[in-house]
Amino acid sequence: MKYMTGNEIREKFLKFFEDRGHLILPSASLIPQDDPTLLLIGAGMAPFKPFFTGKMKPPSPRIATCQKCVRTGDIENVGRTARHHTYFEMLGNFSFGDYFKKEIIPWSWEFVTKELGIPADKLWITIHTEDDEAFDIWHNVVGLPEERIVRLEENFWEIGSGPCGPCSEIHVDLGEERGCGKPTCAVGCDCDRFLEIWNLVFTQYNQNEDGTYTPLANKNIDTGAGLERLASVLQGKPSNFETDLIFPIIEYASEVAAVEYGRERKTDISLKVIADHARSMTFMIADGILPSNEGRGYVLRRILRRAVRHGRLIGIDKMFLAGAVDVVIEMYGHVYPNLVEKREYIQKVIEMEETSFLRTLRQGSELLSDEIAKLEAAGATILDGATAFKLNDTFGFPWELTAEILEENGMTMDKAGFDAALEVQRKMAREARDDKAGRPVIYNTRGIDIASLKVDEAADTGKIVMLYPAHDAQPIENAEDGKDVAVILDVTAFHAEGGGQLGDLGRITAPTGVIEVENTKKLPDGATIQIGRVVEGTVNVGDAVTYEVNSCRKSDIARNHTATHLMHAALKSVLGGHVNQAGSYVGPDRLRFDFSHFSPVTEEELSRVEAIVNEEILAAKGVTIEELPIEEAKKRGAMALFGEKYGDIVRVVTVPGFSMEFCGGVHVTNTAQIGMFKIISESSTGAGVRRIEAVTGHGAVAHVNEMEAMVKGLAASLKCRVTDVPARLTALQGELKAVEQKAAELADKIAKAQVSDVDSQIRDIKGIKALVQQVSVDDIEALRNLGDQMRDKVGGVVVLASVFADGKISILTMATKDAVAKGIHAGNIVKEVARICGGGGGGRPDMAQAGGKDASKLGEALEAAWGVIETQVK
Repeated sequence: MKYMTGNEIREKFLKFFEDRGHLILPSASLIPQDDPTLLLIGAGMAPFKPFFTGKMKPPSPRIATCQKCVRTGDIENVGRTARHHTYFEMLGNFSFGDYFKKEIIPWSWEFVTKELGIPADKLWITIHTEDDEAFDIWHNVVGLPEERIVRLEENFWEIGSGPCGPCSEIHVDLGEERGCGKPTCAVGCDCDRFLEIWNLVFTQYNQNEDGTYTPLANKNIDTGAGLERLASVLQGKPSNFETDLIFPIIEYASEVAAVEYGRERKTDISLKVIADHARSMTFMIADGILPSNEGRGYVLRRILRRAVRHGRLIGIDKMFLAGAVDVVIEMYGHVYPNLVEKREYIQKVIEMEETSFLRTLRQGSELLSDEIAKLEAAGATILDGATAFKLNDTFGFPWELTAEILEENGMTMDKAGFDAALEVQRKMAREARDDKAGRPVIYNTRGIDIASLKVDEAADTGKIVMLYPAHDAQPIENAEDGKDVAVILDVTAFHAEGGGQLGDLGRITAPTGVIEVENTKKLPDGATIQIGRVVEGTVNVGDAVTYEVNSCRKSDIARNHTATHLMHAALKSVLGGHVNQAGSYVGPDRLRFDFSHFSPVTEEELSRVEAIVNEEILAAKGVTIEELPIEEAKKRGAMALFGEKYGDIVRVVTVPGFSMEFCGGVHVTNTAQIGMFKIISESSTGAGVRRIEAVTGHGAVAHVNEMEAMVKGLAASLKCRVTDVPARLTALQGELKAVEQKAAELADKIAKAQVSDVDSQIRDIKGIKALVQQVSVDDIEALRNLGDQMRDKVGGVVVLASVFADGKISILTMATKDAVAKGIHAGNIVKEVARICGGGGGGRPDMAQAGGKDASKLGEALEAAWGVIETQVK
């Protein structure tokens, strides 16, 4: 076999299938597009699911890709086996109703044996038990000996109802030295000898709801070959981790940790985890994923934190992940240029998360160590779920990390108990936010010529070409009054929701019915669909219709959208080039813009941003919209938004001399139409992400009117002119400060009086001076100050209680060091006293406080305190 780099294998695969008529597409984002069933892209075919199911028409019947993938189902095995990864690249070629077995089987053999040069006598083939067609091609066309074709029952790909079929795998024999040594060792064995390097899936059936199978009219091909596995074979490496696709990261981590790879298994595991996870986090952040506590953001956070902890396990006690990112980008930047473009951003996100987790790791590890010590002392080996959940919920310590550390100490975690506590919290969270969001429908558009559909915002007539129930993917012929529907028109003026912008609303009028449009969306295949309700009569497929878009609402959206572009450019100017969009909302009422930045935006910075945007508005610049080839747009300096997917032709919105962005939304034709721009809030949405909300046009006028009404109302309350409000407030603050000072002086006098008048009430209990008394103070702070004075005067233990103006009881106990040494425990005293009043509390031996509910029992409670003190004294 000829040695090949990972890059050479990738290029050779794509070129091989390009020469055979395949459209070569770049890797899709790791964030699934319009597929609510997936958290992350974990297979080469995942971006093409609508093409396989027949719901959408592919751009070509033949496609080949090298797809970025992330899977975390077996994350605990990463580093422990030769092949498990969280990030990997999947080479794949796909046919959508075009070629089938007789083409792909010989092609795959040709690629593996001639292009890659893997000796034929080292290759084995598996097929499904009943797939005689595949056997015939492998045996009679390719010429493989019958004994090297293994029939296996499990060679059948299906995921419930839908397209499915048998598969055929290509395995390479890596030699007896890589095997388990068992006489039964053969293809399909769990050892490392026979390595699967390519899986050919023949989707030729449809699995029906009743479990039966129907042959598909259009058969498909879906293949997948792991790039890392192929590299390990062609580079002669015992595992994927030693290949040039991963090993440079291991070398970096080894150098930082001052350890040597290959000397100790535990160290090697940690180095492999760091290397694998460094690739995952780099690609995930580059695709727009940010650390969070749920969804794909949690996957990223978990991966990043595992890498940090494994760094600690091999002696890395400093920040190191940003350096690992550098290595990843140097390795992959020429293939995935967005890594280079986002280098600074990726590193900043990782540095912030690493810094935060190092604090969590120190605190959580100490707490977990205490729990492990308790288990060892009790002879137990299972940490209860409630404690594990507390570590996770209160201290941010991941449960997976808890489980790993317990396993390292020969213990386990009560996962069922943890899940029960977590579900209680989730239920409370769901109820709190009243989450009613449903999953989006992927409508079946197979019967439409998508290319013939037009969007013309000047149009007002069209024809219904497809009609659906609003929540069902399958088309219908008509719908009557009261039905929720989704409709596709051959020509539409409705602008679709996208890029954070809300879709258009309006009305569609058919000859015998009317639809009130409540939203407009764009389907993954590019079709615009209007969603709403039939409010009159009946509508039918084929109806000629007229429509009217809510133009006032649309104009307000356009003002806010163009202002968002202006603000984005202004933020880059004021805060720096690292600012990138991380989410947005553009509606008729306001705009919301989430962006990457790593500290709160100051008032002075916000004022500068606001002033810059308003200057562009006052300059009355014409806004131009062009459709350009994407490479030309990039050369001109147009800014692409984070995580967005673009075609070969892009829509570019330009404010001359100031802003140029890829954007499919609606915009004003002149910046002056925005009217005015006003920032109303700035906040944080998570690590490294800030949020600004602002208003324009009608919203800005309403905001100014609201502020003016508030100031006028304030002036009326202060009985002064509007212009005098600031001076009047300043004067009132001075008066209030003087009153507060007098009140504090009076409270101090009262406290001193109470302190000086306690000599007769001090008791000597077994050699300890004690005082129990109800006092008069205004708040808990005053009670603590009085407690300090009383304790110092008494020189032992004091129990003080006060009933505040709101009827609440507060009880305080304080003790000197000498008193504590003789057995006094303030926490236990206050707990007993509060219990009599219907309350509770506790604290340290020298100071504790508690609350009570029943003021009528306060006298009884204080009297009982004397006895509690006496029982404590040794």
